Amino acid sequence: MKLLIRMILLVGVAYALITGYNLWTYGNNLDIPKADAAIVLGAAQWNGQPSPVFEGRLKQGIELYNDDKVDYLVFTGGTSENAVSSEAEVGMNYAMANGVPREDILVENQSLVTRDNVINAKQVATDEGIDSYLLVSDQYHLKRAVELAKSQGMDVTGVPTKYSAYETMETKLPFFLREWVYLMGQEVTGVFSD
Repeated sequence: MKLLIRMILLVGVAYALITGYNLWTYGNNLDIPKADAAIVLGAAQWNGQPSPVFEGRLKQGIELYNDDKVDYLVFTGGTSENAVSSEAEVGMNYAMANGVPREDILVENQSLVTRDNVINAKQVATDEGIDSYLLVSDQYHLKRAVELAKSQGMDVTGVPTKYSAYETMETKLPFFLREWVYLMGQEVTGVFSD
């Protein structure tokens, strides 16, 4: 019995370490394919301006558009309590101010969590005949979001933003640990939350 318990613990520790390593390195040395649209996952907006985290994601999405990797940008995120506008609207305004034409922007402004961001963005994009996606977020958030998108039958490649606000170990580590726990929970239970 002790041997069985040790084996289970060993397998659990090995799984956790492999998952952590895969999460830490996800998206490194990525060859970005062409896709129909980039879905830029929402993050906080402050009085109509993107937070540093959201701005990093927006910059990456706009860069993909300018590099002709995508034909459309899909911005996600609803309106949190006391917000002047939705995250998606802030993303749209930021992109337009940076030269992206309105006709190449789709907006999903109902969701407040990753799961709903992805599901609602797919619906908005499908209505426009879009089949393939690049999914833009911060590196440690991306693997979980891509798995969620693939569970919805989406043809998707994750693209971590080069402009992440998570620059120091002091900011990276708590974000990584939180996403590591979420990812393991998602993979073990098959339940896609947040």
